[in-house]
Amino acid sequence: MGRNGWEVGSPTSPRLEKDEEPPMNRMLATATLHPGGDLMTRFGKIVVLLALIATAVYATGGSAGGGAANDARVRGAAITMLEGGTGAPDFVPVLTKLAFHWNGTKGDLECLALAPNAPAGDPGSGNFETNVMYVTGPVTSASVDGGRAVLTGTATVTGLGAGEDLPFTLIAFRGGPGTRVVLRVSGLVFKEIVLEGEIRF
Repeated sequence: MGRNGWEVGSPTSPRLEKDEEPPMNRMLATATLHPGGDLMTRFGKIVVLLALIATAVYATGGSAGGGAANDARVRGAAITMLEGGTGAPDFVPVLTKLAFHWNGTKGDLECLALAPNAPAGDPGSGNFETNVMYVTGPVTSASVDGGRAVLTGTATVTGLGAGEDLPFTLIAFRGGPGTRVVLRVSGLVFKEIVLEGEIRF
């Protein structure tokens, strides 16, 4: 229960889309084997083909279909709005100020949730100055898969869901206004839409 008398509903799993990756068969098309050719020539083409595939797997970190390794660089800073606010029955809007970074070995997450100073319709209800939740802590790992980055770590949380050494997962999609962020911490799930700022990796 927050200072404004609202609470976030039970966690729900966000619907996450996995970006499609370019097909490997473009490479295969350049080494098509034609029937009737010399056996050694055909064998040589197979060797070349296998070498090309091995090179591609090595370049993508050992997996043709997996995400990037832990050395991915990720950073973002944004003002976001929670989808549906606090939910039924009050639907109090909530804005967050979100910032995070990962340089391949270490990083940090900062997220401040702000609620209106007054109920809807009252003077001041458009001023988001009430600190209802603050999340801060180190990012300990990160991975990138297409247009999606996943950062994990432990945080200190004040206000709603308060606690120390709480595990968190931040799922961030590349882009500017309109892109999405999902933060899981303190047993809660926050689905957010970026209003201002950018997420880059």
